[in-house]
Amino acid sequence: MVFLFGEVFDLMRFSKLAVEFTGEQHPLYALLGRLKQQKQEVTDLVKGNVGEMGAVFPAELLDEILLSASRKASLYSPDPYGQPKARKAIVDFYAPLEFREEQILLSPGSSISYFYCFKVLADPGDEILCPQPSYPLLEYIAQLSDLRLRSYRLAEEQDWSIDFEDLESKINKRTKAIVLISPHNPSGAVLDDAEIRRLVELANKYHLPIISDEVFSEFVYDSNFSRPASFRPELLFTLNGLSKSFALPGMKISWIVVSGEEKACRQALGSLEMISDTFLPVNEIAQFALAEIFEKGKEFQRSYKNMLQECRQIAIQALDGLSFALPKGGFYLALKIEAEEETMALKLLEAERILVHPGYFYEMDGNHLIMTFIQERKRLEDAMQRLKKHLNSSA
Repeated sequence: MVFLFGEVFDLMRFSKLAVEFTGEQHPLYALLGRLKQQKQEVTDLVKGNVGEMGAVFPAELLDEILLSASRKASLYSPDPYGQPKARKAIVDFYAPLEFREEQILLSPGSSISYFYCFKVLADPGDEILCPQPSYPLLEYIAQLSDLRLRSYRLAEEQDWSIDFEDLESKINKRTKAIVLISPHNPSGAVLDDAEIRRLVELANKYHLPIISDEVFSEFVYDSNFSRPASFRPELLFTLNGLSKSFALPGMKISWIVVSGEEKACRQALGSLEMISDTFLPVNEIAQFALAEIFEKGKEFQRSYKNMLQECRQIAIQALDGLSFALPKGGFYLALKIEAEEETMALKLLEAERILVHPGYFYEMDGNHLIMTFIQERKRLEDAMQRLKKHLNSSA
């Protein structure tokens, strides 16, 4: 407050959005903060930062790649779509799909890619259809874009497949796009060819673009990975990046591939170019490093995938007898429980020093605990066994 001539004036005024984004700390994280202050060791089964859990891109190799890239980037010559060599590497990544360099735009992260797509496709008050359950970050991006996310149901009783009747019933004149997340976070669901084809046919029927989030596409277990790009959508935005696929979130480099009918693609790419050119936000060194990361990081990626396979198997075995859909991709799973989910999450943190999320953080109906199986192997096995014992003793 500031006092002026005997009157009181507000010194600062904030937007409605700023007020909405400022909320009280959740009890789970208040408890976590107290435990950390007490120097208590907590097993974090929600954090998606794989580097902290042992999956680290080789430092010497990364140094070598970045040194070479920094020299190539010494003369600043930005391209709003991204450096051609980086886009060529992405084209090669998607082979045998016949993408072209001019269909690709780089961004500094998949969250920004979502923001770009939302701004290109929807006006204030419009709706984007998004799967439920969903990652909470998408709601914040929608708020920043001044539009509404409308949920369509994933059917837990069918291993989190799309409920197509529910999806179609949500389409109206304000609907501007459908978000697809496969592999799905946090359920671990992966759509097969038949489901992807059906989604593309539905989107085409209503002339709706698809935003396909494929950031976990390198981690698919016991099945093949199906991409909407293979089924001739009218307009498709494919999102991916280095954060998950090469355990390099700090590189802050992702991409959008725009495919479909030529006229629609041309309009979308022109709009994306304008947004990107306004900010030119993608680090040039990261762009010049991209091709070498793809090429020289293959051995690391194989070991990384093997680690995830082992961790997934440890989790599945340790939780045997409990209720959950087998995660087919990514590195999260949703455990169905009888007890009230928030109460149980708090008890697990307080009694077992295990951090998991209640399902409602992800708009998941019923009672669930959400957790990752990315963790050091012995620590993961111990945590999962203690979690199961605690749940069984509380039944």
